[in-house]
Amino acid sequence: MKNLYPGDRGTLVYYLQLALNRAGNTLALDGIFGNATCAALQRFLGQTRECAADGAAWERLIPYLKGYEIRNGEQQVRYEQNVVSTAVPYSALLVDFVIEGLTTRYPFLETGSIGRSVMGKQIPYLRMGNGATEVFYNASFHANESITTPVLLKFIEDYARAYVKGEDFHGVPSSKLFADYQLYLVPLVNPDGVDLVNGLLTNGVYYRRARQIAADYPAIPFPAGWKANIEGTDLNLQFPAGWENAKEIKYAQGYVGPAPRDFVGSAPLAAPESEAVYRFTLEHDFSLILAYHTQGEVIYWKYLDYEPERSYEIAQYFGEVSGYTVEVTPQESGYAGYKDWFIQQYNRPGYTIEVGLGENPLPMSQFDQIYEDNIGILFGGMTQI
Repeated sequence: MKNLYPGDRGTLVYYLQLALNRAGNTLALDGIFGNATCAALQRFLGQTRECAADGAAWERLIPYLKGYEIRNGEQQVRYEQNVVSTAVPYSALLVDFVIEGLTTRYPFLETGSIGRSVMGKQIPYLRMGNGATEVFYNASFHANESITTPVLLKFIEDYARAYVKGEDFHGVPSSKLFADYQLYLVPLVNPDGVDLVNGLLTNGVYYRRARQIAADYPAIPFPAGWKANIEGTDLNLQFPAGWENAKEIKYAQGYVGPAPRDFVGSAPLAAPESEAVYRFTLEHDFSLILAYHTQGEVIYWKYLDYEPERSYEIAQYFGEVSGYTVEVTPQESGYAGYKDWFIQQYNRPGYTIEVGLGENPLPMSQFDQIYEDNIGILFGGMTQI
């Protein structure tokens, strides 16, 4: 973890403030290392010397980001407190902390990796349940859409908590859901890109290359407008479902090489992140998939003339429980997406869910409304099959 000092700003300062609050403070989560954060850190460390979150400080703070607290020098799970924060920007680092915290607290959750990103980061998955019906939800294909990551993580945390307590989950016994379904989540498909947008990647060869790519597209703000993986390939234009059509459309729009968005890549599945999702899907028998994106409050349900059994009926249900509109994907974005390939490959229901409203990246202040809107979709993804 990078050392932080008064005056610093950004995602790591959010994590510092989150950890300090979980240790008993009431700081505003503003990402600014100001006087209040300094005082809280000094109280936490029991010292009044230089105010700095250095390696020793982070060693004591990180357990709080995983949902622990320290009592008598020992890490203990804080069951009364959520592991998943819904108030801070996400990154590959925080996702790793959250998954460790969730799997420690709920050991029936399975975790592993579906592959690695361009920069070598693991792309983790979570699985819950032992049933015969498998469903798969993923998020953050696009770098500036990382608000979708905690949507999936909070859902599985709420589900796991209900299961442990023996409670119903949205009106259905959680034990029955666990016995009937296997829920797979990949909450962060594009870890390098998300880290770029959210300020965890600010130097090095990959960062410099991204800046060079962005310089050719001055109308796209950097890094806020970055959707691609760190090499400038749009991961949701990488699937073998009309890839040549997508290439023709995007080339006509001017995206003929690595770009912050909309470059289809040199070939289908050339990006390791997309290839990992593709391979993971082939290794399973998913009855339904949800691909989470932002923004527009829209549900896209169809690919070309494919209409899997009950797919429109389920889409209409999703629209009713969320208030989102149900639409066919626009022509300019209607090829080479993960949802498109899944429908073509399996002729089973697949959906792209565009959450929230506004300009990407959406602020975390929208999270509560987004989650409330999508609980019925996330739950229905299992029970409507």
